[in-house]
Amino acid sequence: MKPPVIIITMLALLACARAAELRLPDPLTANDGARITSVTAWSKRRAELLELFRANIYGRTPVGRPDSLKFDVTEVATNAMAGKATRKQVRISYRGPGGDGAIKLVLFTPNALSKPAPCFLLICNRSITNIDATRENKSEFWPAEELIARGYAAAAFYSFESGVHAIFTASGARKVDSWGTIAAWAWGASRCLDYLETDRALDAKHVAVVGHSRGGKTSLWAAGEDERFAMAVSNESGSTGAAIARNKQGEQIANINKGFPYWFCANYKKFNGREDELPVDQHELLALIAPRLLYVASAIDDKWSDPNNEFLATVHATPVYELLGRKGIGATEFPKLDAPIQTGDIAYHVRTGKHNLTAYDWNSFMDFADKHGWRSAAKPR
Repeated sequence: MKPPVIIITMLALLACARAAELRLPDPLTANDGARITSVTAWSKRRAELLELFRANIYGRTPVGRPDSLKFDVTEVATNAMAGKATRKQVRISYRGPGGDGAIKLVLFTPNALSKPAPCFLLICNRSITNIDATRENKSEFWPAEELIARGYAAAAFYSFESGVHAIFTASGARKVDSWGTIAAWAWGASRCLDYLETDRALDAKHVAVVGHSRGGKTSLWAAGEDERFAMAVSNESGSTGAAIARNKQGEQIANINKGFPYWFCANYKKFNGREDELPVDQHELLALIAPRLLYVASAIDDKWSDPNNEFLATVHATPVYELLGRKGIGATEFPKLDAPIQTGDIAYHVRTGKHNLTAYDWNSFMDFADKHGWRSAAKPR
């Protein structure tokens, strides 16, 4: 069989030219210098990129799904949200050499649907009151009612602060490439997906992992490592999230490693002030999500995250999407304010306002899923 013909679009050529200006590493050039021109070659290149990110930035997660993983549905309330939803609370527990741990997942599914619902899973990096299961406290950070009204399931878990590292990695056994906290939270998102796959009220083939700020960094790494996630949503994830590190404005590698030294592996500190020496950059993290859906969102007043470099990452991930027969961002110029780009398999918007996860953001994410037929994709139960 002949390899597929690769059509290089003008958009891809422009992306390549700008990448050269920024001295960006090329996701379509293998470690040995070979040019990636086929789906098969990309599969091998993808494995190379994962290895580079593990070794230099996020660290190596020592365990996938533990044999001890257990799901306990601790509550089922069929009349939640005035009868519009069913609420479930789930305890996801696990055991390792260092002891026991658990993740608490809250899930609302729409009662009006006669078929499994697509789902948005939020990694909550703010106060747990933002994902209040009782709905006595409501926040646009997680507008569960709006998700239900539009035919989506709403799931969320709190990004636990500590514990899982010690359960699976003894303190004396940590190495310079051992997993950091971002990788631990991403691991937690995958364990939540393990449960979601078992729930017949859900369409587990259409689960989006969503995060804001450090949660956005986590959602990208979770989807990069775990290809079961059908969409990754990064909201103002900035440094070591969606924003390209080279020539970045606002927070840079030295800042983030000083402020949050436990988020990444120890090797990452070697690149403080030496972004140009990184063997990868964040557009390649976005490329790891191809050919699945990707949404990157910014806020114009969030200079620390650097909206321009977040957008540029979507442009420079586009050639990988095109190689795989998909459409990337479909633009090369920074967009107008409050005018989402949603014409391809990568979406982007920059909204009015500051660093936050808002109702505007959530509605944009759902609009994108709507355009890709998420609510009509599931087969009836």
